[in-house]
Amino acid sequence: MPRIRSIIVSILAMRRLWQAALFVSIAAILYLATTSNSYPIPAAPNDKINHLIAFLELTLVTRLAWPRLSVLWYAPALLVFGLILEVVQANLPYRDFSLADLTADAVGIGLGLLPWPGLRLAQETDLRKSPESL
Repeated sequence: MPRIRSIIVSILAMRRLWQAALFVSIAAILYLATTSNSYPIPAAPNDKINHLIAFLELTLVTRLAWPRLSVLWYAPALLVFGLILEVVQANLPYRDFSLADLTADAVGIGLGLLPWPGLRLAQETDLRKSPESL
């Protein structure tokens, strides 16, 4: 069991991996929010659930990518990203601006800010100081 925990902690500490995952996620969300095609992935029947899940994921990945970055920087930045998506959608003939979507984004960010055990492990563990790094 300690070996599995060590593997999990090392994956959680891979900042570059999480930074790449964040940029891929942003690109995917931008595409899905602006495409007129039907979604190539399963989606919730309620669009607000999709927004909540997307921004929960963005928040968690941001926390893993930059664990020491203050929430005062990334939470507003993610909300502005949601607002930009809504403004872009307002200018598309097949999409609409929705404050309810923006609210769902904010709820997703709020849920992503809750304490998550894996995030705490990633922040507390500095693999350079562990005996396994030798």
